[in-house]
Amino acid sequence: MSKWTPRQMPPQQGRLAIVTGANSGIGYQTARYLSRVGATVILACRNPQKGEAARAKIVLDNPAAKVEVRVLDVADLDSVRRFATEFLSENRPLDLLINNAGVMAIPERRTTPQGFEMQFGTNHLGHFALTGLLLPALLRQPNSRVVTVASIAHKGGKLNFDDLNAERGYDPRGAYQQSKLANLVFGLELDRRLRTRSANTSSLIAHPGVAVTNIVSNGMGTGLKARVASAVVSLFAQSDDRGAWPLLYAATSPDAHGGGYYGPDGIAEVKGSPVEVKPKQHALDPAAGKKLWEISETLTGVRYDALNS
Repeated sequence: MSKWTPRQMPPQQGRLAIVTGANSGIGYQTARYLSRVGATVILACRNPQKGEAARAKIVLDNPAAKVEVRVLDVADLDSVRRFATEFLSENRPLDLLINNAGVMAIPERRTTPQGFEMQFGTNHLGHFALTGLLLPALLRQPNSRVVTVASIAHKGGKLNFDDLNAERGYDPRGAYQQSKLANLVFGLELDRRLRTRSANTSSLIAHPGVAVTNIVSNGMGTGLKARVASAVVSLFAQSDDRGAWPLLYAATSPDAHGGGYYGPDGIAEVKGSPVEVKPKQHALDPAAGKKLWEISETLTGVRYDALNS
């Protein structure tokens, strides 16, 4: 069987995709590829200038591309609500939501505007809230998909339900690993709830392996050791282009299914072609999914009413 490449993506004409963090890295590459096969893509970016620069590059590559830029800072729940309110007011269909934006291994504990630890707040809570708010638009569309971006780093993670916001002690790597485990636990729990409702929307999870992106470079920190580590990683990592392939597979392949987790097929899932991979066993625990969901609803104030109606 031949390995999957973006050339196998089915046409996406008439479909609308939102990609968070789409101004660089795998988010940019995901948006670029989706626009190539006809999707209208909203680049949901914190920095509108960087978003416009990314849009210009995509259009230069493909003059027929239909690309828009919207301001969205997933670290700020007020920004998430403004983005969702504006989008829903337009009564547009939503076929794909790619929860990609993130931060990695911030050296010192920082908090979001709402007071959450920055990595947990950005990588998980912001996307939990965004998905819940946009869910009505997704549920109206047949075969719509939510793709949440996790990481192989989730395998070292633990959900510390007694201190999810690292108020009692902060470890940069541990906080990142927890946030990426939360992405997986959320994506799988969303799939369970969508299937219970027999919804047309599917929840899938993907990870890019180790891709050379800004988030990885920034996550290495500064100093000589960080520069050496970054150089070593670049020897074994894949490009941001290839890192986007598992996301694209999850978003478009007829063979990808709700609850599926997709990543590279190489050694340790560092790089390669997209295949279904196995998450850490704890991520599959429905009790953990239910608990994280309930805590996330309380922290964000977002309840998935569309799944209860």
